[in-house]
Amino acid sequence: MRMRKNLLLTLTAIMMFTVVLAGCASNENENKAENKGNTKTEKAREITLAYVAWDSEIASTNVVKEVLESKLNYEVEMLQVDAGPMYVGIADGSADAMVAAWLPSTHGENYYEPNKDKFEDLGVNLDGTKVGLVVPKYMDITSLEDLTKAEVGEQLDFTITGIEPGAGLMTATEKAIVEYGLDDWNLLASSSAAMAKVLQDAYASQKPIIVTGWTPHWKFAKMDLKYLEDPKNVYGGDEQIHTLVRQGLKDDQPAAYTFLDQFVWEPADMEAVMVDILGGMSEEEAAKKWVEANDAKVSEWIAGIE
Repeated sequence: MRMRKNLLLTLTAIMMFTVVLAGCASNENENKAENKGNTKTEKAREITLAYVAWDSEIASTNVVKEVLESKLNYEVEMLQVDAGPMYVGIADGSADAMVAAWLPSTHGENYYEPNKDKFEDLGVNLDGTKVGLVVPKYMDITSLEDLTKAEVGEQLDFTITGIEPGAGLMTATEKAIVEYGLDDWNLLASSSAAMAKVLQDAYASQKPIIVTGWTPHWKFAKMDLKYLEDPKNVYGGDEQIHTLVRQGLKDDQPAAYTFLDQFVWEPADMEAVMVDILGGMSEEEAAKKWVEANDAKVSEWIAGIE
């Protein structure tokens, strides 16, 4: 009798132990499933934005970053590259999106066309852009054809101050030098910031200067400048800035995709951010200021996102 009682106690203990183990295993599986879900959510809220170091693209990309982070709870990585790698990055998926495609002329032939089947073009985010050669209005020249005159070349030391080598604007300027027969001229590669500094210094002293330029840009708000006429249409007409995203972004990150698809603003918006950065604000502060001051427009960008 005592042996049967001990056996029953032993079997009861084993059964209870088994139930406890099963409960622990169930909780562990639930925790794993929950953690797995969290990991998936975290990954879905990460995005990489590629951009070129133009003042205009610094402004737009930082505004997009601010909206993604403050309104949609994304973690955003900003990837600063040259124009060519920017397109390749979207095409091969190493970057998720960019809002810096200048089309059809500046980036079209060299960067957009070779990769257009490898990414998705969400269309125009800013209309009315322009590129070309820029001089102060106090200079007595109006056209690229004027640069063929020896006295004009000597006045400018036969030098055009450019931006980053490989930029679409630089490629167009190299073509303009050939098309207009400016064999004695030198296109000086530098950076967007260096170009602007050279222009500011010359403008302050009312000295002759010619630079590669584009609109929107804060320099037109701060200085009285003009584009040189381009009778051969080397630089093309007015352009647009497009938003490009990697293939598959719509399925992987629908919230970011919808926002990027709805993102559109005006040159004056972009210039306001650029002017604040020029005035000493950090890029992040200027973007945050603009987003907070333009709640109605931002609400349109994120409308319909859950």
